[in-house]
Amino acid sequence: MVGLGNPEPRYARTRHNAGQMVVEDLAGRLGAGRMRGRFAGRVADARGPAGPLTLLIPTTYMNASGDSVGPAAGSLRIDPEQVLVVHDDIDLPFGAVRGKAGGGHGGHNGLRDIRRGLGSGEFLRVRIGVGRPPADFRGDEAAWVLMPFSEPRDEVQAMLGRAGAMVDVVLAEGMEAAVARFHAAPPGSRSRARRERREVAADGPPGPEEAQEG
Repeated sequence: MVGLGNPEPRYARTRHNAGQMVVEDLAGRLGAGRMRGRFAGRVADARGPAGPLTLLIPTTYMNASGDSVGPAAGSLRIDPEQVLVVHDDIDLPFGAVRGKAGGGHGGHNGLRDIRRGLGSGEFLRVRIGVGRPPADFRGDEAAWVLMPFSEPRDEVQAMLGRAGAMVDVVLAEGMEAAVARFHAAPPGSRSRARRERREVAADGPPGPEEAQEG
């Protein structure tokens, strides 16, 4: 399982690091212990719902993520279909979470490089909606995702909680089950909100390139 982001402290709470935040929280919830340096990233081993799980946070900067994910998958002898990548997505509205198996990179440089590193795009993804910049934003999309969240902290935490809950379902039941559950209603709907509160409350809410340029 891979959480995408950029390694420097100045990027720690930015939109581009949403995937990293979710994996860091999962490591804590699974009692994975301190991460160690390996595969050009930070790695921890844990026991997931369906068996052994390796957690990886690349430290290569976003647009070279494949230099970490590719060697890790090769050393662990796992197929692309066994890799789950958690990442930000500006094409989803803020707070939405979506999952998919395989597909293109959608302009996301981290996903583009992972496809290169794995030699395949058939890996699993949990997409975290960080939204597009507002009309009055002075900058491009690269600048937007490298900025800290401007939304209220509780809304950011709720979004990361939804992503963590979806990851839990993917690990326990598979992507198809996660998609059926989390795509059933749009973010903000009352039925979905009630369900997600119950799911997140079961374990407690998660704590919360050269940079990618375009």
